[in-house]
Formats: sequence, structure tokens, C-alpha cells
Amino acid sequence: MHATALVIIAHGSRDPRHAATVTELTARVRALRPGLRVEVGYLDFCAPSVSQVLSRLAADGVRDVVAVPLLLTHAFHAKADIPAVLDAARAALPRLSVRQAAVLGPSALLGAALERRLAEAGVRPGDRGTTGVVLASAGSSDPEAIAVIAEIAREWRHTGWCAVRPAFASAAAPLTSIPRTEDAVRALRADGARRVAVAPYVIAPGRLPDRIADGAARAGADVLADVLGPAPEVAALVLRRYEQARQARAVRTPLGVPLSA
Repeated sequence: MHATALVIIAHGSRDPRHAATVTELTARVRALRPGLRVEVGYLDFCAPSVSQVLSRLAADGVRDVVAVPLLLTHAFHAKADIPAVLDAARAALPRLSVRQAAVLGPSALLGAALERRLAEAGVRPGDRGTTGVVLASAGSSDPEAIAVIAEIAREWRHTGWCAVRPAFASAAAPLTSIPRTEDAVRALRADGARRVAVAPYVIAPGRLPDRIADGAARAGADVLADVLGPAPEVAALVLRRYEQARQARAVRTPLGVPLSA
């Protein structure tokens, strides 16, 4: 019996590639920590649901769960959907302690995963100075998420790329200062970038990543990297968020004796 478990919370999609990618990532996390029980639950479209996974864990005698959202920004799902699901589980399963870990981004590990995907798509180290990169995320109307994506692009520009521009795939893009993928590609080309590469800042395939790919193709991008998916850096980051949540729970008395591990 596992006293503690890690539950990866994925969004879910009607696209079967989404669940296949999440399953592959989950397997990689398990391989990194073979002594840790790792499960995955979905918010929508796919099975099992988060509540089903938590009920099964409670029935198996697990008493402590850390839920790691498979999200790159702290937007609506992290602020509303997931807390609501976890609150309902706590009420239904009073003997199960459930903590929500931080979202994955921003993180240097995600930057390394983006670099990995660009290299796999054919971008060589010597290409950096003449290549403009579009950091293409799914999109959000949340000001905090928008600011984070813009800041990641600014910071990434300092690593040697000709230029880096953020972009959104979603319909919400016209309501923000961040353009659509195709508009960002065209802007980089107009600014003189010799090559333009699109780096999807998304975890798994689906409707919005396909929209990123379509925008890259329409605007004539030279390179389209794969989604982050089960990159080793993403798996390592899931475990980092799990450990951070566990450590944050270690409340101590004035005598320094842990109240919980």
C-alpha cells in the first residue's frame, strides 16, 4: 500500500492523441520514481475523471495525495476548475488529504524542453542568431497568464535567438496584446528574421495545437516543433512540483517537531 500518491490532472480532449500523450508522460514520471504511486485523472472528455481516481486511491488505503495540474499557466482551470473538483473530493472523502501543487510553468525546465523540441525539428545551435521564434501557447483571457507568456518570450530572447514573439492559438487572441500564430510569424519575417520557427508551448496534441500548426503553415514558417508532450524535462518538472507541495505541507510546531510529513 502506498501512503502517498501523485495524481496528474490533465484537461482531457476528444482527440485521442491527447490521452495517449498524457499516458506516455505519466509512464515517464513513474519510471523516474518507481516507488511512488502515480495516477492520472481528467477534467473532461477522457476517463478516468479526477474524482474517480481519488475515490479509488482512498479505497486502496492511500491517505495523502498531491494533485499536480498538467497546466503551463495559472489561469482559469488552476484557479477555479481544479480547486472545485478537489474541494468536492475532500468533502466526499474526509479521510483523504488532497493538496494541489503549483502549475508547471514558468520553469527553466520548460525552456529546456522547448529547446529540445526545436532541435529535434532541425534547428541547429548555429541557427540561433538568424532564427526568429514564435512561442505559441493555447491562449488565455487571464491577465496573469498573458503576462507570464509575454515574460517567457522576453527572457528567451536573451538566449541568443534573433527574436522571440509570443502568440496565441485561441479565439481570445484578438482581445489581448498577443497576436495569433500566423501574425507573429509574419511579423518576424517582416522584421528581417531569416528563418522562423514555431515552438508550441502546449503539453499535448488537440484542437488548439492543431490551430497553431495551421497558423504556422499558412504564414510559411520554416520550422514547426512538436508539442512538449512526454519530454524528460516535463516529467522531471511534474515530480519537482510534487515535492514542492509535499515540503510546503511540513508545518512545524514552536519546538520544531513536524506536525505532518
